[in-house]
Formats: sequence, structure tokens, C-alpha cells
Amino acid sequence: MKKITLFTALLFACSIQFALAQAKFEKPKLSDPKAWSIVMIPDVQNYSKFNRNQPILDLMMRWVEDNVDSLNIKMVVCVGDLVEQNDIINQGHDGDQSAQRQWEFVSQTFSKLDGKVPYITATGNHDYSIDFSGKRNSRFQEFFQIDKNFKNRQIIVQNSTNEHGQPTLENSAYEIKDINGKDYLFMTVEYAPRDTVLTWASRVAALPQYKDHRIILTTHAYLSEKDKRTVAAPKWFIYEPYAIDNQIQKSERITLPKANSGEQIWEKLVKPAHNIDMVLCGHISGEGYRADKNAAGKPVHQMLFDSQSEGGGHRHGNGGDGWLRILEFMPDNTTVNVKTYSPLFGISPTTQEHAYKTDARNNFSFKLGNSK
Repeated sequence: MKKITLFTALLFACSIQFALAQAKFEKPKLSDPKAWSIVMIPDVQNYSKFNRNQPILDLMMRWVEDNVDSLNIKMVVCVGDLVEQNDIINQGHDGDQSAQRQWEFVSQTFSKLDGKVPYITATGNHDYSIDFSGKRNSRFQEFFQIDKNFKNRQIIVQNSTNEHGQPTLENSAYEIKDINGKDYLFMTVEYAPRDTVLTWASRVAALPQYKDHRIILTTHAYLSEKDKRTVAAPKWFIYEPYAIDNQIQKSERITLPKANSGEQIWEKLVKPAHNIDMVLCGHISGEGYRADKNAAGKPVHQMLFDSQSEGGGHRHGNGGDGWLRILEFMPDNTTVNVKTYSPLFGISPTTQEHAYKTDARNNFSFKLGNSK
């Protein structure tokens, strides 16, 4: 009888503890009903390249779709590396999806947001192939065109060309006016942007119609997990046309001509512009943040977010544990609250206690400067 009573008591205690754990979980919500948000999607190639991982990115996109209204999401930003390989057929050990299948998948999963919310994505190094001179080519423009999402079509105001002189969305800008009385320009530039691209972006930022805008710049490679801007010359490799032990061979890394590192992007574009308030990037696994004053004395908040190594790593993991970021812009037009959340963990009561990252690198606030 005592054993039964003890078992019953333990069962009751466990059920109370489980109920309390459930009660503590709250799905993401705005701190103020007048606030609005940006959702930041990290590098997604480790979802795209494995059939088993693709449903997790689908879940993330469905979660964004379901929360457009409740979180007042004005823009979704992806920091690039949409695929693992741009154009090879046999990827060997690094994934089980051909490049074609990867591009088809990532385009399809972003389609969940078409007609519901604008989204922009930078192009990452994995989204390109190069030749031996370092000239790049991407299939990005085949799968992400302006008419894909009419919400993007409504707000695009500027775009430039890729390395082949074709007008694409790799370098483009989108304007949203009067969000709590402020006008915003969302700009994206390609991985390791060429000098001509930085010149274009600088001229756009300097246009009179954007002098009082807040510009949020997205590019793929800019900041490291040690909060340092990248300084190494951007390089990439060529996939050789043969495999050894089921591994596609790669060339030595080739320096990309007239390409710019994070520090060069800062010196040539961000620092001289008085109206670039934020820079968002990925590329390097981990989190990073720093704020520096631009030439006008205003703070520029620079943020790295890339969870591609989480959930088991690049080749044996789930793609990144479903992590995304919510950037909440408060109605004071100054405060931005950053939360890191996983819809994958948040969907089940057994994992909801892990659905938020609560450390200071993933849950913090900062203050934007005043526009001129």
C-alpha cells in the first residue's frame, strides 16, 4: 500500500511540474500593441540540401506566415546561403538533394509568404559558382524574381545588376513609409559585393528622397562571431568535374576580383552614409553584435545571426534547430528588442522550455539613433 501511495505521490508531483512548465511557456508576442517586427532568417543551406531537413524550414516559414498579424511583421530578411551548391548535379556526401532540387525547394518554401508579407534575401557564397577568373554566376534570379511576391513588387524602389549585367534582386532596395511615423529603406547587397555594387548602394543611400529614412542593410558576410568585421579577401572555389570516394573535389580557393570584405563594406558604404542604421548578416556560425558610430556620429548596429551548425552540424544535423530572430521595433522609434526563438521547439510541450535562447547574445535590446 505504501508503494502505491508513494508512486501516486510521485506521479502527482511530476504532473504538477509538467503543468507548471507548460504554464511558463508563452509564444512570441509584441511587448506593445503599437510595436512592429522584422523576422530574421539565418543561413538555410543545411535545410535545403537534405530531404530530411527541409520540413523544418517549411515549419519555420509556416510559423512566420501564421504570425504576420500577431507580431505585426513588416519584413522578413534572410541573410543568404539559400542552397549548398548553386549548379552541380552530383553533390556527393554533402547533402542528398541536387542543386536543382535545392533551388526548387527554397523557392517553394518562401512561397508560403507570397502575398502575405515582403521578404528579401541576400545571396551567399554557396549561392554562386565561379570560373577560374573568379567571375560568379548564380541561379538566384531564376527562382527569386520580383513578380514572385507582389508584396515585394509593391515596395521595390531600386535595383542594380549582377556580375553579368543582368538586372536582378541580388542588389535591391525596398521602401516602407510611415511605420510609426518613420520611413524605412531595406537594402540588400550580394555576397562580397563588388566595388560597382557598393558605389550603387552609396548613391542610393545619398539620394535626397532617402535622407531622413532609416536604412537596414542586409548582406551575407560582414561580421564574425567574435564581433569583428571580416577583413580577409573574399574567396570561393570551383567544384571539379570528378569525385573521389563519393566526394566532389574542390579547387584551391580563388580570390574574387574587386570584392569587398566586411571592413571594406563598412569603410566604403556604411560609415560614410548618415542613414544606414543597421547591418544584418550571416555566413559565420554563431552570433555577433557591435555598434559603431558612423561619420555623422550616429550608432550603427551590426548583427550576425547564423545557426546552421546547430542541431548536429553541417552534415549530420537537422539544419539549425529551427532558430530564427524577432526584431521588435518599439513605438518610441528608438528601442529594438531582439529575441531568438525556435518554432521547432515551440511546437511541442516537451521541448517548449528550449524554445527561446535567453543568454545575453541572443536576448537583448539596443537604441537606434535619431534620423537627421
